[in-house]
Amino acid sequence: MAFVAHNWRNSKRAFPLETLLMPQVPRGNYLHLLEEKQRLQLKKFLLHRMFLVANIQANMEKREIAEYYDQLFQSILKHHIGEEVTGLLLIYPTSMLHILESSNGTLHQILLDYFNHQRDETEFWVQKMKIIVISHNIPTRLFMHWYVSVVKVPVLYLDDVTQSQSLEEVIMDFFIQTHKLALYLFKTVKVGSKGLGDTLHQTAPDLLPPEQIIKYLCKSEEFMDPATFVNMYNKPMHVTLDSELVWPAPSSF
Repeated sequence: MAFVAHNWRNSKRAFPLETLLMPQVPRGNYLHLLEEKQRLQLKKFLLHRMFLVANIQANMEKREIAEYYDQLFQSILKHHIGEEVTGLLLIYPTSMLHILESSNGTLHQILLDYFNHQRDETEFWVQKMKIIVISHNIPTRLFMHWYVSVVKVPVLYLDDVTQSQSLEEVIMDFFIQTHKLALYLFKTVKVGSKGLGDTLHQTAPDLLPPEQIIKYLCKSEEFMDPATFVNMYNKPMHVTLDSELVWPAPSSF
């Protein structure tokens, strides 16, 4: 009996408490969850949506603007294979609203293109570009293609909301209009259609933000310009912990 008891004690030492407390079910993290979600949805990258506003030179031709961005997208696509750009470009007489959907790397290259033109050229046809919002990891695209449309609106507006509303109210109305416009186009534009035409101001006038709103947002200092965004994007993060701070500073002898 004593021999049996001795063996039982030895076998008990072979299973330490740490082993018994280890989780029996494998655990993942949030990154693995996102990767698995993207794999199930057959996505190669996380999808993002970016809203841009900018001033443009007067009397810019729609064909010239469309060709410029078509060439830019094709150039970026060579290095970001499969990361197609969809969205909507509304061209006003002296400003534009640009909604873009693609990967993070592709959107960064689009901002970098504007940043390089502003840095290297004295006059570029796009001026005072501002990033209104970037929505990360959106579930699906609202636009099947990248569309360009000219907004033909009167120059004079009887109701200038920028004088009677705060910036928060103006931007809230802006988001409501643009999202309703995106949903309207998602439901009405047929798959395979290559263009919207220039009649949005007739078919959906209540969903188009007035040009005065676009120019107002371009002047707002609260929104980030591409140069600030690119510099912040490329700047490495150095976080100094309190435990790393020593006083007085160490000196060598």
